[in-house]
Amino acid sequence: MKIFDPGTSRTGLIALLGTMFLAACSGVAQAASYTMFRDPSCGCCESWAAHIRDGLHADVAVQDSADMGAVKDREGVPEELRSCHTMIVDGYVIEGHVPAADIARLLRERPAGVEGLAVAGMPVGSPGMEMGGRTQPYQVIAFGPAGKRVFASYP
Repeated sequence: MKIFDPGTSRTGLIALLGTMFLAACSGVAQAASYTMFRDPSCGCCESWAAHIRDGLHADVAVQDSADMGAVKDREGVPEELRSCHTMIVDGYVIEGHVPAADIARLLRERPAGVEGLAVAGMPVGSPGMEMGGRTQPYQVIAFGPAGKRVFASYP
């Protein structure tokens, strides 16, 4: 068995370090846990969770809660941004029908002063609210100590 000797192979050392870096990065991406809280009588929440599973290649744990108001209060979701379900992922709060691409962007960019993303209400055509090609415009709002701002807009 040959043992790697970094002193004899600079290219081998660079390859080894690159492999270790990629393994570490993929482990960080996989480390986030996704927990969605929903009212047990809501059907669109499961459709949205499927969108997240497919779009982010994530396992989504689902916890039913008869008191979603208490969940939203505990997680600091502003009243005017509330929707039917709330997800916690890697310390962020995701409220309502936020597209997977916007969650991926949040986790990648980690903007200062942002505690979460929200899509208020249940806009037709948003993930989990697809209705035969009909859509209505909506915005994804970033919220936190820095206030609220538009994170993404959909026609």
